Amino acid sequence: MAIMVVSGTGTGVGKTVATAAVAAAALGAGRSVAVLKPAQTGVGPYEPGDAAEVVRLAGDAVTTAELARYPEPLAPATAARRAGLPPVGPEAVAEAAAELAGRHDLVLVEGAGGLLVRFDDRTGATLADAARLLAAPVLVVASAGLGTLNSTALTAEALSRRDLACAGVLVGAWPSDPDLACRCNLADLPVAAGAPLVGLLPEGAAAGDPAGFRAAAPGWLAPALGGHWAGPDAATA
Repeated sequence: MAIMVVSGTGTGVGKTVATAAVAAAALGAGRSVAVLKPAQTGVGPYEPGDAAEVVRLAGDAVTTAELARYPEPLAPATAARRAGLPPVGPEAVAEAAAELAGRHDLVLVEGAGGLLVRFDDRTGATLADAARLLAAPVLVVASAGLGTLNSTALTAEALSRRDLACAGVLVGAWPSDPDLACRCNLADLPVAAGAPLVGLLPEGAAAGDPAGFRAAAPGWLAPALGGHWAGPDAATA
């Protein structure tokens, strides 16, 4: 796949670390990678955003692009309105992603919050609209524990209603000592998503040495994402 959209079941589930892991695995396999962040919220003009964090973790061979930046940590449409700045439209996202795809083997489009968080108050446009314009699969990043099944199922239903392909569900922060809910969710998440479980990122993966992150990333991801993760049985062995 030349373009993949990375969305989450909500805020704080690990989308940026997931994007960095997929980018690192692709770079390690000799592929060129670009990361597009359509709307960065919650950072000032010269502060590092999510794209910079991907570069820190995956390496400076990653090309990055950001279409809009809003200072308050809010949904993009709300942040744009409060800042008095123009919102991002799905057409601009699709155009930028397609341009990057012309020069890279893989383009990762990282959303903000969940799939249906609005980019624009007036049109109600979302990341899902950009994915439809691109005909791109959507990687769903989910949390590990109690409550994740409902949010994952709702995201999967929203994808299905829009005829969008799900590239799989990825757990964004797998705990070192998983409880019963986490362990059961390894079997239940693919059912909720209607798509395979394609990896587990260890909790705190971004806190370590970036070189170690790059070396370990393929082991966290299934072959569908360019890794060699052996599946849920390995996580509970």
